[in-house]
Amino acid sequence: MIFWKLFVTFFKIGLFNFGGGYAMISFIQNEVVYKQAWLTTSEFTDVVAISQITPGPVGINLATYTGYTAAHSVWGSVIATFAVCLPSFILMLLVSRYFLKYRHAQAVENVFKGLRPAVIGLIAAAALVLCNGENFVDYKSVLLFLSAFIAVGKFKAGPIAVIFACGVLGFLFY
Repeated sequence: MIFWKLFVTFFKIGLFNFGGGYAMISFIQNEVVYKQAWLTTSEFTDVVAISQITPGPVGINLATYTGYTAAHSVWGSVIATFAVCLPSFILMLLVSRYFLKYRHAQAVENVFKGLRPAVIGLIAAAALVLCNGENFVDYKSVLLFLSAFIAVGKFKAGPIAVIFACGVLGFLFY
């Protein structure tokens, strides 16, 4: 039963989310923390952090970890990962067939004009979901957040360097 629940949950996540892994975060949290209770909020926050520093898309890494945790089996990871990727695979097959033919059509351009702000909104929602008491426990957390934000936004620092630096500072601070 757990394998079927994992498949349905992550297939739905993969089917109804646009904009990549970061846009999926709030939807995944709603499904795996609040609806299914496979992870706690604290565990989910940790998994998001780990998913960002490990190779691969964040949404797929979240699915893999959650599948393993929920089913206590590698098969849970395999099913959740497959299910979250399957809708994208199917949609890309369909879209690629017709996109090249109709990409300059006004209706298609209008759809993309509508999708762009929606994707930005989903990414912003994911950021707000992670702005909670689990992540901002004291002034040091706020300092790390602001430092990372400024390093990437103003100084165009690479995300790997920022994650590494914040990990080292977190080790030293806490």
